[in-house]
Amino acid sequence: MQILLLHLDDALERQGDFVRSCLAAGARELDCKEAGRAVRLWAEHSLLEALDGEIAGHFAVVGDEPQICFMGSGDFHHVTALLLRDVLERHHVPTTLVHIDNHPDWVEFRNGLHCGSWVNSAHAHHNIAKVITIGVCSRDLRNPEYKGANLSWLRGGKLELYPYHHEPSYVCADYGKGASFQQIGGALHWSCISAIGEQTFLGRVLGRIETSAVYLTIDKDVLADGDAMTNWDQGRMRIPYLLSIIEEIGRRHRIIGADVIGDYSVPSYGGNRMTRFIKRVEITVDQPRGRRSTSVTENINSAANHALLAALSEVME
Repeated sequence: MQILLLHLDDALERQGDFVRSCLAAGARELDCKEAGRAVRLWAEHSLLEALDGEIAGHFAVVGDEPQICFMGSGDFHHVTALLLRDVLERHHVPTTLVHIDNHPDWVEFRNGLHCGSWVNSAHAHHNIAKVITIGVCSRDLRNPEYKGANLSWLRGGKLELYPYHHEPSYVCADYGKGASFQQIGGALHWSCISAIGEQTFLGRVLGRIETSAVYLTIDKDVLADGDAMTNWDQGRMRIPYLLSIIEEIGRRHRIIGADVIGDYSVPSYGGNRMTRFIKRVEITVDQPRGRRSTSVTENINSAANHALLAALSEVME
């Protein structure tokens, strides 16, 4: 197993104890903060490809050794698309992407990738058999078509989305029914974890993973406030349940790669003046305001990262 610390912002560097634990376990680090400023929130493909080349040039992957990457704020979730593609190029097998997040990350976005759009690129890869998104509570599920969601994957059965808790989503088109939802009139009624029960849901979702190989991406904004402090609105899952999901998937499947995001960092953007302005306006609309003290934030996120590292290391040896 190889541990990668990808410093796209300063979030991980502020968690000194966590970084020391990773280094003691043989982790490698790469400082990409300048590239991080350029790609934060969204970026054109050319900037992302340059970042991908930088990552590939510094991290030597050994054979089929699984890889865990920690990479800071959830503003960088679209970097998962690069990591996933690199892993799939080394493992030519059908793979299920298990996406644990408070947001579905399914919007359509042209000329690049957005941290809220990257799941579409995962669906398009020929070795991704299915994407299973777990834990969403966010308002992204309210009138999703109006917000640019690409719901075609639901209709085709290549996406299953299980909110932790959410009211029905109102839609105009017909999406039928799937393992995770049923359309009644103009509304998608979801199979929510809170309604099913955590343990019952765990057994159900394990039965929905139909490939031996799994790639696991975790955004800590799926966690309730107190278990993580992020740049985004947060869900209701507690960390012991998240750890149990990891453990049970690892028991039954081979996790060929994993990444963890969802730390908090003060946003800093590269690019021209207009790009920086647009991104600042976007987070004013989409991200909550107000944060706890720096020390509290770092301590909470460090504890979560320690727990996730231990759980992932156990199942990915």
